[in-house]
Amino acid sequence: MVTSPSSSLAQAVPVDRICYNDQGLVPAIVQDHLDGTVLMMAWMNAAALQKTLSTGETWFWSRSRQEFWHKGATSGHIQRVKAMRYDCDSDALLVTVDQLGDIACHTGERSCFHQIEGAKIAPPADTLSQVYGVICDRRDHPHPDSYTCQLLAGGDNKILKKIGEEAAEVVMACKDDHADAIAGEAADLMYHTLVALAHHGVDIKDVYRKLQERRR
Repeated sequence: MVTSPSSSLAQAVPVDRICYNDQGLVPAIVQDHLDGTVLMMAWMNAAALQKTLSTGETWFWSRSRQEFWHKGATSGHIQRVKAMRYDCDSDALLVTVDQLGDIACHTGERSCFHQIEGAKIAPPADTLSQVYGVICDRRDHPHPDSYTCQLLAGGDNKILKKIGEEAAEVVMACKDDHADAIAGEAADLMYHTLVALAHHGVDIKDVYRKLQERRR
C-alpha cells in the first residue's frame, strides 16, 4: 500500500508481477479513499497500469474501442490515485482515489453501482457517511415524526444542548468502565454531531479530510 502518486506508488504495484487474463487485462476496482464507496470497475492492461502509476491518475483500456482512456479527460472528473493494492492472487487491483467532482459514472451518478432492482440508490459507504446521508435526507425532506427533523427544527439551541448532554454521558460511561455503555454513548454523541454538521452544511467528507491531514 502507498499513500501518494509518486515513485513509491510504482514500487508498490510492480507491473510485471500482475497476473493478466488471456486478453492481457486485469480488473481494477476504484474506491473513494475517504468513505470507501466503490465508484467503478474498469480494465487495465500493463501499459494502462504503467500510465496510472507514472501519472498518479487513472488510465484504463477500453475493450469496445480498443484504446486507452484517461478517466475524466473529457468530463473533468479525474481520479487522483491515493493508493493502490493488488490482491492475494495478483489478478485484481484496488485503486483508492480522490474523485474530482464526486462523479465517477458516465450517467452523472457518483458511483456506477447505483442501481438495485431497477431503482437508483446511493452506493454503500462507511457507516458514519450512511447515517449522515440519512440525516441530510431528513433535513431536505422533513418528516414530522422524525426525531432528526425535530432536532433540526430546533436549530443550534436544541442540537448543541444534546451534544453537551451526550458528551457528558460518554464521560460518565468511561468513568464506569462499561464497554457496552461507552460504545452506546459514543454512538449517540457521533449521531448528534452529524446532525450539527448537516444543520451547518458541513460535509462529513470535509471532516475525513481533516483527519487524513492530521494523520499525516
